[in-house]
Amino acid sequence: MDSQVLGIAMNGVTGRMGYRQHLLRSILAIREDGGVALPDGTRVVPEPLLVGRSERKLRELADRHGLDRWTTDLDGALSDPSVSVYFDAQVTSAREAALRAAITAGKHVYVEKPTADSLAAAIDLARLARDAGVKNGVVQDKLFLPGLIKLRRLVDSGFFGRVLSVRGEFGYWVFEGDWQSAQRPSWNYRSEDGGGIVVDMFPHWQYLLENIFAPVRRVSATAVTHLDRRWDDGVPYTATADDAAYGVFELEGGVIAQINSSWCVRVNRDELVEFQVDGTEGSAVAGLRHCRAQHRSTTPKAVWDPDVADGGGYREQWLEVPDNGEMDNGFRAQWELFIRHVCADEPFGHDLLSGARGVQLAEAGLESSATGRRIDITEIVL
Repeated sequence: MDSQVLGIAMNGVTGRMGYRQHLLRSILAIREDGGVALPDGTRVVPEPLLVGRSERKLRELADRHGLDRWTTDLDGALSDPSVSVYFDAQVTSAREAALRAAITAGKHVYVEKPTADSLAAAIDLARLARDAGVKNGVVQDKLFLPGLIKLRRLVDSGFFGRVLSVRGEFGYWVFEGDWQSAQRPSWNYRSEDGGGIVVDMFPHWQYLLENIFAPVRRVSATAVTHLDRRWDDGVPYTATADDAAYGVFELEGGVIAQINSSWCVRVNRDELVEFQVDGTEGSAVAGLRHCRAQHRSTTPKAVWDPDVADGGGYREQWLEVPDNGEMDNGFRAQWELFIRHVCADEPFGHDLLSGARGVQLAEAGLESSATGRRIDITEIVL
């Protein structure tokens, strides 16, 4: 079978998510399986060029996986004619300049979110890519999670009837770093370095709500810093970024979504993120992998009586929604779509414009928190 090599400069894959999800479980896994199949029968085999600031980390990573292409010279990587795609998983503050350079160099770009520090910059990047004629995409991995794929299947089938509300709970306790090491890097908790749970998670909520239900038209949010002192390698620092946010999102068509996001919550749910959707005909609860549903016809009669012990058993009255098919790693699934977009011009809806809408919701959420007002979300026009 004919094959072609697609050179991808991967910047930021020495970080935990960039390494585990994008390099190890996506690009290297795709390569080991013989590449991505195109409609004409050929296969595209991705060839990574590792890019980063630390020569030691890059060399160790390359040696671990038998890779011989790595560099600390971003400009050199972007001038390499064997590289067609630039991928960015750096800290947000470094992303905009690198993306501009990649687009100017004529590379297709695929990027983690948020795409930029500000809405103005995110829109400008989308315009720059459009005018340069390069393919562009933004990682929107949660759309490809098994639990949310099953939830979307229920929505598309009309299971819910008229959707009334969405309630989401996301988060876990991130250790402060004093007596136990933190699970997230310290820059996440410094606003001056681009940290904060609003800029991190609201772009996720934007594309999930828009793609599964309807676009967000108004937001009201409260962002707080619950823990203002954390430690990095035993050194204390002041946490200046929000570590929890409580948002109400009004969707087109009247659906109300409430989503709590927190790195200061101890988990008492089945998965680290869960969404409950209630509709006139049925309800469902979806997480990363699982989805349970309860139809109107099987909804038990609940009666509030504080004087009588509640028999409980509510969870057992819901039915598991089956997979009904193979569901691959969400990051890999989207990588394969983007590679087919680049090499076969197949449609890809998760572009820099959609990424800008995520930045827009984050900015609106922070504005709402600062002013105490509900903020309207207007349509972005390039």
